[in-house]
Amino acid sequence: MSARYLVSRSRYIPAAPEAIFDVLATPALHSVIDGSDTVKGAQSRGPRRLYLGARFGMHMNMRVNYKILNSVCEFEEGRRIAWRHFYGHVWRYLLEPSSGADGTAGTLVTEQWDARQVRGKSLLRLAGYLRRHPGNLEQTLAKLDAYMAGSADLGNVDGSTKRD
Repeated sequence: MSARYLVSRSRYIPAAPEAIFDVLATPALHSVIDGSDTVKGAQSRGPRRLYLGARFGMHMNMRVNYKILNSVCEFEEGRRIAWRHFYGHVWRYLLEPSSGADGTAGTLVTEQWDARQVRGKSLLRLAGYLRRHPGNLEQTLAKLDAYMAGSADLGNVDGSTKRD
């Protein structure tokens, strides 16, 4: 398995791991924090909150609209969540309690795009995924950080980006 097919980025976010996990476990919020701008919203069928084995669909757009079905393949409440779709890519988030430079309690959030088990890896490279994903992960973490800074609770879970 080539390490080149595991892209990982981390960011300190001044919020509790449990609060961040709640956002990650809510499919309706995935489009709000998506750094690739390809996730357009959660499909109406599926759980409001994810759990191990949960299946959930997303509306996507990469030059064309399409839908994708994901399955939660890793789940440790408040610490780890990951899902994969039919092609085998795994999107993983690892949460570790941490302190900021000023001593503020928060979380070190690591996002990973793991394609080590995907067949046809050369197609991923040719399509530019390995070039784009580092920046996309950094953008997702920045959007998650901004969402947490402006969110006292998860009141808006309908998939829209409208804030009160």
